[in-house]
Amino acid sequence: MLLDLAQLRCGYRDGIEVLHGIDLTVGEGELVTLIGANGAGKSTTLRAIMGLVPATGRRAFAGASLRGLATPDIAAAGIALVPEGRGVFPGLSVIDNLRIAGTTWRRTATRGDLSAAIDQVTALFPVLAERRRQPAWSLSGGQQQMLAIGRALVARPRLMLLDEPSLGLAPNLVEEVFDKLVTINRQGVAILLVEQNAYLALEISQRAYVIDQGVVTLSGSSADLLTDPRVQAAYLGS
Repeated sequence: MLLDLAQLRCGYRDGIEVLHGIDLTVGEGELVTLIGANGAGKSTTLRAIMGLVPATGRRAFAGASLRGLATPDIAAAGIALVPEGRGVFPGLSVIDNLRIAGTTWRRTATRGDLSAAIDQVTALFPVLAERRRQPAWSLSGGQQQMLAIGRALVARPRLMLLDEPSLGLAPNLVEEVFDKLVTINRQGVAILLVEQNAYLALEISQRAYVIDQGVVTLSGSSADLLTDPRVQAAYLGS
């Protein structure tokens, strides 16, 4: 198992516990989605995996514990986070946003490795090649999302965590971005996707978890959850 979470509990400085014992796995090369209402704990789960918030319980990646590791070390181990809101550096050019991913590259990478990784990203997202010298702030929302995903890919992750990639995008751009996620997954990168567009997330994933108030309430194949009356009523508008 690539990612293994067991009894993951997480709280914030005010002492309020947000996650109440999450069990979740992602296999090698798998695309898994995590759906739920606002405030259910989806983003907190991703932040806990990356060591951005204090957490207890089992967090293991490729058989090794993540407990006690700093966020840069977790990234270097092969996990990349694409945060909600994209998190691009607006004053830097597209190419410099991609190059900055080299600061969290695995320790053995060379400058040639970084250049090759950037070439692969711009082949996947041609618009980034076309706009490589433009500042990130000048890109559209969809292009900024592609840049955020591309920056994560430059680090050659085994697992990519995505937090609400459709947020604020026009429907045609959402479809384009999700098509790219399918391509990335087919190239061997495992994905854990947090997404409020539950229908689209379930359509492209193999397995899914439903989280409600910090607890996993349902899990199974995405195909089964798409037809589950409870999921349909709560998240699919039917």
